[in-house]
Amino acid sequence: MSVLRGPDSSEDAVARLGTKAVLPETVDVNIRQLDPIPAPRAFISELPISRDVVHLVRESRREISDVLHGRDDRLLVIVGPCSIHDPRAAKDYANRLGELKSKLSDDLLIVMRVYFEKPRTTIGWKGLINDPDIDGTFNIRKGMWLARRILLDVADQGLPAATEWLDPITPQYLCDLVSWGAIGARNTESQVHRELASGMSMPIGFKNSTDGNVKAAADSCFTAANEHHFLSINLDGNVIAAETKGNPDCHVILRGSSHGPNYSPRDVAEALGYLRGSKAGEAASYGVVIDAAHGNSGKNEVREAEVVEELATRIAAGERGITGVMMESFIEGGHQDPDRLENLVYGKSITDRCIAWPRTEELLRGLASAVRMRRARMIA
Repeated sequence: MSVLRGPDSSEDAVARLGTKAVLPETVDVNIRQLDPIPAPRAFISELPISRDVVHLVRESRREISDVLHGRDDRLLVIVGPCSIHDPRAAKDYANRLGELKSKLSDDLLIVMRVYFEKPRTTIGWKGLINDPDIDGTFNIRKGMWLARRILLDVADQGLPAATEWLDPITPQYLCDLVSWGAIGARNTESQVHRELASGMSMPIGFKNSTDGNVKAAADSCFTAANEHHFLSINLDGNVIAAETKGNPDCHVILRGSSHGPNYSPRDVAEALGYLRGSKAGEAASYGVVIDAAHGNSGKNEVREAEVVEELATRIAAGERGITGVMMESFIEGGHQDPDRLENLVYGKSITDRCIAWPRTEELLRGLASAVRMRRARMIA
């Protein structure tokens, strides 16, 4: 049986564990070690949320909900690095985006993409929380602390934050600082993630599955809108039975598929037709968010920018089924292989390819112009 390393790794503690464990020969067979980390409350106490940030998070969640339900005619834009690996570059990017957000806020509801967990088809770097030093030491305690610190830095720029929820325990450490969440294509059919979404305090977008199936995402929206009961942990790290009320702000993200893109006018119309005939809910039935990256651009940042421009043209022409756009963007364009921070190009992605900042700014201004043109058409 593996032993505990950390505060409870004394010989007496190990001995007590051994005598109290039930059938220890059958437990932790494939576990090398167990490293205790503080409960969520410890991190929240060390890196607390201020009244101003509480106001930012609450108001931005309300604004996002209004856009998703059609009560606000702005366009929701989730934009930022594919994944966060460098706290300094993340703060730099947030500063740039925050300045632009204030200029475009009449037309765009800009939320910074701040992703700390990366789902993997096989293996690879799993994100800042899992391996913050990008060297295989997997200092998860440090990664969790850095993630919370970065979210506070983003909020200090007046920016709401968006992230993908992958591990069901992570939200207890970070969710007070997040305004919008996503459930990825690989987890859209996961009961655990549907239950998780039902209790989250923010709008949640479910991506279509990797084969392009919208039904799975629609089913997730319906399921997450209902109450659920499941095992979880509280802020003190105690195992609890959680009882949720259901989340009314779940919606669908079209992210393309293994077969190609699904952002065309026909794709959007077919998706909305299905959603409106299903039990997906009001937000999902009103419109869809389109992810310009991933399957919709073949993970090519040049093509991704072209997709955003196409969407802007359609919005300007009056298309109403698009409530939001997602973009992967960083200071430098493209990507690089993961390595220790000191060996990396500053501000360049170590996961998917990203649009460079100058091009990002151009695209955001184009989207804002498109929203103004759509608004003028509606008034006329």
